[in-house]
Amino acid sequence: MFIPLKDENPTARFPYLTLLLITLNCLIFVFQLFSPQGLPGSVLKMGAIPYEITHFQTLQGLPVTRISPILALVVSMFIHGGLFHLVGNMLYLWIFGNNIEDFLGPARFIIFYLICGLSASFTHILFNPNSTVPMVGASGAIAGLLGGYFVLFPAARVITLVFIWVVPVPAAIILGLWFLMQVLNVGLGGGVAWFAHIGGFLVGIWLILMFARRKRVGAFH
Repeated sequence: MFIPLKDENPTARFPYLTLLLITLNCLIFVFQLFSPQGLPGSVLKMGAIPYEITHFQTLQGLPVTRISPILALVVSMFIHGGLFHLVGNMLYLWIFGNNIEDFLGPARFIIFYLICGLSASFTHILFNPNSTVPMVGASGAIAGLLGGYFVLFPAARVITLVFIWVVPVPAAIILGLWFLMQVLNVGLGGGVAWFAHIGGFLVGIWLILMFARRKRVGAFH
């Protein structure tokens, strides 16, 4: 069992967008808690349901009125199923997101984040086309940030809680173990979209390599 706590990887600029994403996710969670449908109802109302995407129709007979399936693909990236779900995602977003934002700049960072999140959702849908279980959470997009961090900063020290010890661990080891856990847990269920995490991570690697190549040839600064 390991939990990253912080990294020792300074940034050159303040991570405004990373903080904005964290704030937005937290505010939306508060809205979920106090919405007329409550937390479970908001997940059912706004989560992305694979069956709807693959069959081009909205599920009927549900206790809440669903938003459109296409809109749900985006909105679902900003809602969570519980407090621990939210806190875990926001911790990873803060630790690893600020350095990716620093490298890409704000505009490209948000594009990177959204593409990774949508790619993660489509990966989950590809392997679960008939699922009627709503998919929610920022973890697919954050998995993309982890993939980008894995490429850019493999030697960065990440202060990590390992069982009862707090130790610095190279990012390549922490993120490599995280990815291995996603792969090994495929098929175990548990209400976790493992394929979304895998897809987001791999797309994050690919995207950051594309952006890094453009940066080397002076396409952006």
